[in-house]
Amino acid sequence: MGASEVAAFLSYLANEKAVSASTHKQALAALLFLYKHVLRIDLPWLTEIGKPRSSHRLPVVLSTEDISTLFAHLSDVHLLLAKLLYGTGMRLNEATC
Repeated sequence: MGASEVAAFLSYLANEKAVSASTHKQALAALLFLYKHVLRIDLPWLTEIGKPRSSHRLPVVLSTEDISTLFAHLSDVHLLLAKLLYGTGMRLNEATC
């Protein structure tokens, strides 16, 4: 495959398959590895193919009021477990083992 075919494949992934930026970058990295290490072909144009920008997403977190409301609806062991999980950052399976 030449530059136009590789660019067309990556464009297909981005436009028609609507893959994420990380998937697109992984496909490009796989092609780079294939040409450089497996086929031992140095293709300088391959590194010049554009890489998509990753979207920066902020994690969804609960406000202090939301946590207080949640805790108000719990009691006994459930309240203790919820406070333990919230306060330490443990995962649910870590607290229930």
